[in-house]
Amino acid sequence: MKKSVPPQSATSLPRAPRDDAGARFAKYMTMMGIRIGCFVAMVLVTPYGWYTWLFGVGAVFLPYVAVIVANVGQDTRGTDAVSPERMIERPAPPPSAPVADATPGPFVIRVDETPPREPDA
Repeated sequence: MKKSVPPQSATSLPRAPRDDAGARFAKYMTMMGIRIGCFVAMVLVTPYGWYTWLFGVGAVFLPYVAVIVANVGQDTRGTDAVSPERMIERPAPPPSAPVADATPGPFVIRVDETPPREPDA
């Protein structure tokens, strides 16, 4: 027997896997660009000093941090699903409109279309 699963609201769906992977790839490539900048700064910035070691540490440890950040996916446990089947509130009648019946009942919205026009000959 199938379980009845409530419909999922489009506004509470998690990010698409393709978009999530694209965002993680962009973060990874940004960190790798910073790593290349650390290599270049380590060689070109003179005189050498404590900051040369800082650039070297960045060049060595940024790949590890980049891989960790790139492998962490989106956490979907915290999203609250919103039911798409919300009740539409009955509009209040205008103050001058006469009340036909005092008993509440289903509210019906009627849509009338005009008949098609005959083509002019």
